[in-house]
Amino acid sequence: TMTIDNAKHIVDVHVRSGLYSSDTIFDYIHGYIATRLFSRNACFIMKINKEYIPDLQEMGRLAFERQTMNTVYSPNNVWVQFQSGHSRLGRMEDWLVYGKAIEQLCTGLPLYQ
Repeated sequence: TMTIDNAKHIVDVHVRSGLYSSDTIFDYIHGYIATRLFSRNACFIMKINKEYIPDLQEMGRLAFERQTMNTVYSPNNVWVQFQSGHSRLGRMEDWLVYGKAIEQLCTGLPLYQ
């Protein structure tokens, strides 16, 4: 499921698929994406690259297309592959940079950038 909060400029995506379940937050104000993978009990954070990540309005349009057509015919599909490196727990400075929504998603989990 996808929830788009235009007032807060946040997109919240929940994938419920057993072992592969995840939550992802696109925080357009702070410019970061965080994905919490439940199977790995970890949070992966990356900076939004506007060249590859659709803007908030485009994200809503893509979600509408997906819902109504079952397939999105768009070059803006986003696929991300994370390579685990060194993790650390979030510090107060991190949450100021990443924002409250990502803090709520990732507090207490190892962070990978």
